[in-house]
Amino acid sequence: MTTSTQPSSQPDIILASTSRYRRELLQRLRLPFNVHRPEVDETPLAGETPAQLAQRLAVAKAQAVSVKHPQALVIGSDQVADLHGQAIGKPGNYDKAFEQLRRMSGQTVIFQTAVSVVCQASAFQQCELVAVKVEFRQLNDAEIDRYLRAEEPYDSAGSAKSEGLGITLLNAIHNDDPTALIGLPLIATARLLRAAGVSLP
Repeated sequence: MTTSTQPSSQPDIILASTSRYRRELLQRLRLPFNVHRPEVDETPLAGETPAQLAQRLAVAKAQAVSVKHPQALVIGSDQVADLHGQAIGKPGNYDKAFEQLRRMSGQTVIFQTAVSVVCQASAFQQCELVAVKVEFRQLNDAEIDRYLRAEEPYDSAGSAKSEGLGITLLNAIHNDDPTALIGLPLIATARLLRAAGVSLP
């Protein structure tokens, strides 16, 4: 996908993700960019914390695409829900999402969202991690069922979309960047792009 033609004064920008949420977020910066799918094994490593997993995968996604497009600035990102040190990923289906929300009911979950910018040609590589603390309400099974059938958030880490109906499941959100919880922390992304030489806004 190409959103527009990049001015010659700045390098091409590629988002190493097929997530529509990340694509929509990056469009807010009004920069032309392409989208490429990163081929990365997302299996956690033994002993890896959720924060470490998010950072490693964000870098790996950017690197995987950067190898094929060495002149471009490649943005990689990953999000892992952290429940008392245990990684919670995308549920993929109703049953897994139901179990995730049961476990998170009444709990505080840290959503670890990492973003990395990589350019092979200039040897630029930086990564930032943004942690968002989310307090879930006490949820009963009927509430969980109604929510899942209404929103079907099976492609979202932790099974709750705060930008949609998932906000009703929560007591509070504590963060430094509201876009981080959706999947791409734009404050950190803009900071990394400026560090790599991109003019913003």
